[in-house]
Amino acid sequence: MAHTQTRPADAYSPLYFLASLGAAGLAVTFFMYLMFWVPHPGQPVPVFEDIVLAWTSHGIVMKAALVVAVTGIAGFAALNIKSLIWNLAALAAYKRTENYRNLRQTNGETQLLALPLALAMTVNVSFILGLVFVPGLWSVVEYLFPLAMIAFVAIGALALRQIGHFLGRVLAEGGVFDVTANNSFAQLLPAFALAMVAVGLSAPAAMSTQPVIVGTSLVLSTLIGTVAALYAGVAAVTAFGSMLQHGTAKESGPTLMVVVPLLTVLGIMLLRQNHGLHSSFDVHAANAETLMLLTKILAVQFAFGLLGLVVLRRQGYAAAFLRGDGNSPGAYALVCPGVALSVMLHFWINKGLVASGLIIKFDLAYWAFTGFALAFQVAMVLLVLHLNRRHFGRASTSRNLSAA
Repeated sequence: MAHTQTRPADAYSPLYFLASLGAAGLAVTFFMYLMFWVPHPGQPVPVFEDIVLAWTSHGIVMKAALVVAVTGIAGFAALNIKSLIWNLAALAAYKRTENYRNLRQTNGETQLLALPLALAMTVNVSFILGLVFVPGLWSVVEYLFPLAMIAFVAIGALALRQIGHFLGRVLAEGGVFDVTANNSFAQLLPAFALAMVAVGLSAPAAMSTQPVIVGTSLVLSTLIGTVAALYAGVAAVTAFGSMLQHGTAKESGPTLMVVVPLLTVLGIMLLRQNHGLHSSFDVHAANAETLMLLTKILAVQFAFGLLGLVVLRRQGYAAAFLRGDGNSPGAYALVCPGVALSVMLHFWINKGLVASGLIIKFDLAYWAFTGFALAFQVAMVLLVLHLNRRHFGRASTSRNLSAA
């Protein structure tokens, strides 16, 4: 009789890259404090010097917000990088197993797109770390934009290569895609990965002052973002028909809400592009138009969020995979919608309601709306900590009987 120590994460799945993604997303939610509460004249995002000035010139409330923001960014960025490194090592070992070879022959091959998704998110978070913790970064930022775009193009090429292998196999060979097992939105993961690359490519459009950099950013992000939206539309329609016929796969239930983070990412891409068009090409979008765009995005997000919650509740997902004995790496997909709603609400409030003059910044109505964004953030922090304990916590002892 042998005793082995096991954790759920020891049975590796590429979906564990979503643990890295979720931690990175939470780091972004804390950056929203700085983005919209700290004055940053002269550049579109706050930098180290703005944070120091806010610390020295404001009272205890601002100081408390800064401490929470900086601590949250540093802590979850560290967790993001730690999880990414663990996943890269685990994936390398996983590729040598029969399970990996089997995965490449099933619908689940698209789970491998969690790798470029997590990589792209980590690059985004790395840029946030530079803004927040590196003095003088803005003086050399124009040199960093081409490097960032090269990194995102490389990640995008990886994603497109993986998508090409999957689509080439299922469309050229025929009969290898299990339509009955397509009863979830799991096949939207490739679109999510491309969208994350697109939003990274759009960052220079919002921050650079060089027209050639802005123009390149606009073109590249539009190309990848459009492909992401097209892929998402086709995959969603195909999957919805299967779900209507066969019901939603219980373990894949959280994927019903993948539309929420997908739209947040594409929405931020559009906002960045609009800023670049305004600053470099004299194309202006009215604040009311931005409000309407963000409101429509939120409406679709709430529709899919509520749909997902209804299905998860009817299936007893929480009892099975959050509180019960079952463990699924796909549970980390629950983090993305909450993070995405928190971030989108910050943009809707500040770039929509405040910019349009419907509410006044820092008044009672402002904090009432912001409270919803903070509530989603806190809930996702608790969920990440809970999932990490379940999947990566202390191993349980299992007994393996073997003949003497």
